[in-house]
Amino acid sequence: MIDYKCNDKESRFCMAENKKGNAWALVPLIIFVGIFLGVGVITGDFSIMPLNVAIIIASIAGLLMNRKETFYKKVDVFTKGAGHSNIILMMLIFLLAGAFSQTTEDMGGVKSTVNLGLSFIPENLIIVGLFIICMFVSLSMGTSVGTVAAIAPVGFGLSQATDVSAAITMATVVGGAMFGDNLSMISDTTIAAVRTQKTKMSDKFKVNIKIVLPGAIFTVIALWFLTHGAQIDTTKSYDYNFIKVIPYLLVLILALAGINVIIVLIGGTVLSAIIGIVDGSFNWSGLLSSISKGIVGMEDIAIIALLIGGLVALIQHNGGITWLLNFVRNRVKSKRGAELGIAGLVSAADISTANNTISILMAGPLAKDIADEYDIDPRKSASILDMFASCFQGLLPYSPQVIAAAGVASISPVSLMPYSIYPIILGICGLIAIFFRLPKLNKKN
Repeated sequence: MIDYKCNDKESRFCMAENKKGNAWALVPLIIFVGIFLGVGVITGDFSIMPLNVAIIIASIAGLLMNRKETFYKKVDVFTKGAGHSNIILMMLIFLLAGAFSQTTEDMGGVKSTVNLGLSFIPENLIIVGLFIICMFVSLSMGTSVGTVAAIAPVGFGLSQATDVSAAITMATVVGGAMFGDNLSMISDTTIAAVRTQKTKMSDKFKVNIKIVLPGAIFTVIALWFLTHGAQIDTTKSYDYNFIKVIPYLLVLILALAGINVIIVLIGGTVLSAIIGIVDGSFNWSGLLSSISKGIVGMEDIAIIALLIGGLVALIQHNGGITWLLNFVRNRVKSKRGAELGIAGLVSAADISTANNTISILMAGPLAKDIADEYDIDPRKSASILDMFASCFQGLLPYSPQVIAAAGVASISPVSLMPYSIYPIILGICGLIAIFFRLPKLNKKN
C-alpha cells in the first residue's frame, strides 16, 4: 500500500501549503519543453532532438540553480527523486515489458496475434477493437504503462498490415490505456484520488463512470469514422498459429483477473519462452538473446523516466510545484471555480511531472481543502483529480505512456497528439461535468 502522508521534510511529495513557492524553480521544466518542442517546430522534425538529451540539459540547469544549497545537496535531492519507488516500479515494468514483447515477437506471437485479428475482425472495426481491448486490459490491470507496454506491439503490427498509420494505432493504445487507469479499482491514480479526498473507491467509480463513459463511446464512434475505410494489404499472407497467440491471451486473462502487472509480464515471457523453445523458433542462446534485446530496447525509456523523476524532485524541492499549486488556488472564487481550480491544480502538476499518480498526490491535499471550503462532494473532487491527471498524461509527448508507444513504432511522440482522441474527450467530459454540475449527486451520510 502506498503511504500518502508526509513523513519526511525532504520528501518530493511533501508540500508546505503556507509557503509561496518559487516560480523560478520551473525554469528547468520550461527549458526541457522549450528545447524538445522548439527544435521540432524549427526543423519540422520532432525526432531530431532526443528526449534524453533534452532532459539531461534541463537537469543540468536545475542542478546549477539555487546557489543557497551545495551542489552535493542538489545532487542528493535529484537522486532521491529519481530513485522513488514509483519511478523504479515504472522502470521495472518497462524492462519486463521489453523482455515479453521481444520474446513473443521472436517466437512469432505478435505476427500470429495480428493475423488472427485481421482474419476474424472486420477491417472497419480493427482499430475500434484495439481501443476496446486496451480499455478492458487497463481496467483490469490498473496500469496504463503496463497496458501500453503489453499491447503496443500488436497495435504497431496492425498498422503495418493495414493502411492505418502507426500514429493512429499507437494513440489508440494510449487512449484505451488511460480509460482504465482513470477507473480501475487497483490503479494507483484511483487509490491516490480516493485517499486524498477521503471517499470510497466504489462511490468514486460510480460518479467517474457516468462522466467518462459517454467519452469512451464517442471515441469508439470517432475511431470508426476515422478508420472505417481501412484496407488490408492483400499481397501478404495472414496465416497464424493459435498456439503462439496464447501468451497474449494469458496476459489478457491475468489482467482481467486483476493480477499484478509484474506477475502478468513475467508469466507472459515464460510462456512465450516455452512455446518458442518447443516449436524451434529459437534455442536457449536465442531465447537469452531475445530477452536481452528486449530489455536493452527499453533502457532508453526507463532512463528518461528516471531523469524526469530526478528533475521533478529538484523543481519540487526548490518550490516550483508549490508556486504552481498556490497560483491556481488563489484564483478560486466560486463553487464552479473551485472545481475548475481542482482541475487546474492537478493539470498543472501533471504537466510538470508527467506522472498522473504523483500529480494527484501533490494536488490532492490542496484539492481537499478547496472541496471542503466550497462544499464539493468528495466523490466529485476525486473524479476531477483522476480525470484531468489522466487527460494530460495521455497527451504529453514526454509522458512515459506516450514515449513507450511511440518508441515501439519508432515515431515521434508528438505525432500521436493529433490522434489522441480519448484523452482530449476525457478532458472535455470533465469540463462539461464541471460547467453543468454533472452528475447530480445526493448528499452522502
